[in-house]
Amino acid sequence: MKKSRGRTGRKRRRKRLKNFTDGVNCSHKLEYIKLQKWLKERGFEDSNLRPAEFWETGRGLMTTKALQAGDLIISLPEKCLLTTGTVLSSCLGGHITKWKPPVSPLLALCTFLIAEKHAGDKSPWKPYLDVLPKTYTCPACLEPDVINLLPSPLKKKAQEQKRMIQELFTSSKAFFSSLQPLFAESTGTIFNYSALEWAWCTINTRTIYMKHPHRECFSLEPDVYALAPYLDLLNHSPNVQVKAAFNEQKRSYEIWTNSQCKKHQEVLICYGPHDNHRLLLEYGFVAMDNPQSSVYVSTDTLLKFFSPLDKQRKAKVSILKDHDFLE
Repeated sequence: MKKSRGRTGRKRRRKRLKNFTDGVNCSHKLEYIKLQKWLKERGFEDSNLRPAEFWETGRGLMTTKALQAGDLIISLPEKCLLTTGTVLSSCLGGHITKWKPPVSPLLALCTFLIAEKHAGDKSPWKPYLDVLPKTYTCPACLEPDVINLLPSPLKKKAQEQKRMIQELFTSSKAFFSSLQPLFAESTGTIFNYSALEWAWCTINTRTIYMKHPHRECFSLEPDVYALAPYLDLLNHSPNVQVKAAFNEQKRSYEIWTNSQCKKHQEVLICYGPHDNHRLLLEYGFVAMDNPQSSVYVSTDTLLKFFSPLDKQRKAKVSILKDHDFLE
């Protein structure tokens, strides 16, 4: 009897460990049930993907069937995508088209996210907003004393990113004030710095690349953003290959895998050939065993290894600078 219990116990432990490795299915949670219903109403056909929690990556999507190279991972109808077109067709549209100088596509999307989040239950985008992260781990969101602990090149980029958001906030105050007729509450309270930081990080970490024709009501900055509910739950791996594009015939954004994926395992996509410096800066995470890993060496460090007697010192540094090797 003891032997029997021991074997059963080991089997149970192995099964528990296997399930934990595969991921814990979260599709029964109310926020995901509501999101699935909301997507279905917009034409999304239930795929083989399920929201799940994974040991290494946290929240992601698992597959309920084995995937082979060349398989379609997901096809998200255009009606599910949040773009500047969505913003212009909302109550914000009229105010954006009248505002001079024109706002950027990025600011338009940020404004929409803040406004819809403030609307709460009244927002038609609530099922999507409810599954978005409440906070982000991008260096731009960190406190200054934490940013100071980062390696010098990353610290510099993080400070630049933080300044960029601060400048966007300062330069947008007049535009936010112009939206006061749409709100009972003060726009200064709704469109505060933390709200803009959250919206900016949502767009920076989660949008897919989708080129839109230029509209006169926007500034000349590229309009290439689209938020893709459900699809944006797919996590990054530098070791997989995918093909992603908007299908003009089907009017849907599609991702095809070039890799295999076993049943109940996490489906991973590649955000691009990024090193961990770039991943942390843009997305707020780093990848284990990243083949794109690189070490950023500052100019000061390089100069320490040049001989003081080297007459070509300035010329060498100049060549490195001209070819962006000091960035």
